[in-house]
Amino acid sequence: MTNTAFAILVALSVSHLLNDTIQSLIAAVYPLLKENYKLSFTQIGLITLAFQLTASVLQPLVGMYTDRRPLPFSLATGMGISLSGLLLLSVAGSFPVIVLAAALIGMGSAIFHPEASRMARLASGGRHGLAQSLFQVGGNAGSALGPLLAAFIVVPWGQASLSVFSIAAVIGMVILVRVGLWYFNHLSKPAQKKTTKVSPVSRNQAILAIAILLCLIFSKYFYLASLSSYYTLYLIDTFGVSVPSAQIRLFVFLGAVALGTFIGGPIGDRLGFKAVIWGSILGVLPFTLALPHANLFWTTILTVPIGLILASAFSAIMVYAQELLPSRVGMVAGLFFGFAFGMGGVGAAVLGWLADQTSISYVYNLCAFLPMIGLLTAFLPNLHHKVA
Repeated sequence: MTNTAFAILVALSVSHLLNDTIQSLIAAVYPLLKENYKLSFTQIGLITLAFQLTASVLQPLVGMYTDRRPLPFSLATGMGISLSGLLLLSVAGSFPVIVLAAALIGMGSAIFHPEASRMARLASGGRHGLAQSLFQVGGNAGSALGPLLAAFIVVPWGQASLSVFSIAAVIGMVILVRVGLWYFNHLSKPAQKKTTKVSPVSRNQAILAIAILLCLIFSKYFYLASLSSYYTLYLIDTFGVSVPSAQIRLFVFLGAVALGTFIGGPIGDRLGFKAVIWGSILGVLPFTLALPHANLFWTTILTVPIGLILASAFSAIMVYAQELLPSRVGMVAGLFFGFAFGMGGVGAAVLGWLADQTSISYVYNLCAFLPMIGLLTAFLPNLHHKVA
């Protein structure tokens, strides 16, 4: 075990925060876009689908490529593509252009996540759960900031004010160039040319475990899509709150998601990642079942444990999967980030269509049962675990 490179982990976390702040602005301005362009719930879902499906398809491909040929400066390139999408979104005057802008931001994220996750693992010093949580908490903090910034900047000043956030993308590019230099120097060391690592389980066990983990990602992100994409619209439709008030409540939920993401990894380092997966997936079920029947006050309160418990799973799932396939770290990161994005996008589109056919309240009642898929965790193999 080597020393943990905390400076690099912090830099990756900050750049992840900036990247995901830009991402989250898409969903955060949905109420504004819906009103300005008279969009249906289905069209809102298609915007999310364009962003997340682009990221879903590209991320595993990027991860597979960089497993063989690492690209130290690809992160800064990805941030630059996200910058172009953000600037396009700030001037978009029609639904097709909005969809294109969302797709560009998705492409930037697809390039960013696999290599950034690999760098976090390299900088971990063996504390893989902690490193993955530090990296991911930046992203979730950025996702939480988006709605808050939208409420106080974009809603009062309009769609064009999105261009202000280009400053965040430029700062991110500067940070990522410095991180890229560290990664380049790390790769150039002779000690880094090691033999291929072997999975602790058989090939068939690894395939089954990966399939189960993807099912858990499906349940997590399909449910999260119902909140991240439609929570503000649900609050406005059900309780008649204002757009800024709804955005602040979304910030509360996403802040809980960020905190949960940070907690999951270090606990997994201590107790094992399978235990964290069990607790996070099934522990959230009582709260999701109660949410559709709560008043405004309790709806706000219930989203805190939902975000906290559910989000603790992703770091554990990611590290567990990377332990299963230790020689395919980039591919695993790309596969799981990509699948998560894809399920979020498909979920947003399907749930938007369903909301148009029924009601947004019906969607929340139906999604409440999704965490029950977490019972599949029983079929995951137990990996040997050393306490960090």
